[in-house]
Amino acid sequence: MTDLTGHETETGLVPPGAAPGPPPGCPAHTGAVSLSGLEYQQTPSQLYRALRREHGPVAPVLLDGDIPAWLVLGYAEVTYVTAHDDLFARDSRRWNQWHAIPADWPLMPFVGYQPSVLFTEGPEHRRRAGVITRALEAVDQFELAHWCRGIAHNLIDAFAGSGRAELMSSFAHALPMRAAVQMCGMPAGSQDTEALVRDLRISLDAHEGDDPVAAYVRVQERIQRLVSDKRAAPGTDVTSRMLDQAAGLSDTEIVQDLISVIAAAQQPTANWICNTLRLLLTDDRFALSVSGGRLSVGQALNEVLWLDTPTQNFIGRWAVRDTQLGGRQIRAGDCVVLGLAAANTDPQIWPEGHVGAENSAHLSFSNGEHRCPYPAPLLADVIARTAVETLMERLPDVVLAVEPEELAWRPSIWMRGLTALPVSFTPVIVR
Repeated sequence: MTDLTGHETETGLVPPGAAPGPPPGCPAHTGAVSLSGLEYQQTPSQLYRALRREHGPVAPVLLDGDIPAWLVLGYAEVTYVTAHDDLFARDSRRWNQWHAIPADWPLMPFVGYQPSVLFTEGPEHRRRAGVITRALEAVDQFELAHWCRGIAHNLIDAFAGSGRAELMSSFAHALPMRAAVQMCGMPAGSQDTEALVRDLRISLDAHEGDDPVAAYVRVQERIQRLVSDKRAAPGTDVTSRMLDQAAGLSDTEIVQDLISVIAAAQQPTANWICNTLRLLLTDDRFALSVSGGRLSVGQALNEVLWLDTPTQNFIGRWAVRDTQLGGRQIRAGDCVVLGLAAANTDPQIWPEGHVGAENSAHLSFSNGEHRCPYPAPLLADVIARTAVETLMERLPDVVLAVEPEELAWRPSIWMRGLTALPVSFTPVIVR
C-alpha cells in the first residue's frame, strides 16, 4: 500500500504530506472545545447544547493533540454535508493538518487513508459500494433472524441458571459479533475469531493502554487469511459473494471493505442492543408493556437511534475547496466531523425536546452516497431486534441489578455504549 508520494506504509493508514492548516491561535478556532478528556463524556448531549448555544450549528473543536476541526451539530447542516460530496469529500489525504499528526495518533484508525470503500469517491465508490450491497442483499433476513435466535439462546443458556448477568459483555457484545462472522464465513467461537473481535474494538474505540494502530494491523492480517481461504474454497457467505463478483476488486480492496462491513455490524449494533435494553429496563413507558409487545421493542430500538445513537460522531469529511457552512468559513482541507447525535436532537427539528418513536428520519446511519450501504441497516435491525426480543421472551422478569443512575457510559465522544449492564431475574433451568 502506498501514499501519495509512493512511500510504502506498514499499517495502510497513510498520513501524507499536506499544506499547513490554521496556525496556532487561528481566530476561526477561538473558543474551541477539546473533544478528548471531556467531562461531558457521560452526558454528551449537554456538550452539544452548549456548543450550539455558543457557536450555532457548526462549532470549532479540537481533536486529540489539539488538532483543529469542525463539529457539525445541525440536522440541516449534516444533511447538506453528506449530500454534497463535491464540497465535502471522504479522501482524508486532503487534510491540511497531516503535518501535525504523529504516526501513533489515537484517531489514526478513523482518518488514516486506506484503500477501503470508506475513503473512495465518485465512480470508484459506487463500484465498491455496489459489491458490498449485492453481497449483503443475498443475506436471507429470515435465515439471519434464525441464526440470531440460536445465538441468543446459546448465550442466555450460559447465564440463565444464575439469576444474574452482565448483559453488555455476555450478550449484547457477543451476539452481533457471532452473527457478523457467520455472515462472512468465519468460524464462530474460535480463539482466532475472538482475538479479531477484541482487536476491532481496540481499533475503533481504544481504552487507556490500548494500541489502536497495532490492533488494526492484526485485524488486516486476520481478514487477509479469511479472503485467501474463501478464494481457495468459496461458500455461501458475504466474503465468497464479494470475491465472486466481476467488479475487478483486488484482495487488498476486499480485505479493507470486509473490515468495514464487520466493524459496522459489530460494535455499533452491540451498543444499539445494550442501549435499547437500558431504555426498556429504566423507562416506565416501556416497562409496563414490553413483556407483551413486540411493537414496544421496535419503538425502543428507533428511539435509541434518535436519542442514544451508537455512533455519536463520525470523522469525517474534508473540504474540497474553501466554502461556507452554517455561517462558518471552511477552508480547503479542513476536517468536518459529522455530529450525528447532535443532529438527531437538533431543536430546529424537535422544538418540543422530544422525538416521535415512529419517525425514522434520523441520521444514525448517516446520509447521502456514503451512508451505510443498503441493506446494512435492515440487517442490523434484524440482529438487534431479534436479540432484544429473544432476551425478553426468555427472561420476562429481568430487571436492573443496580440503580439506573449507577449505569456508566463508556468514556468516548465517538461511540455511545454502556460499560456494563448488570441485571437480575428468576433463574431458569436449562435442559
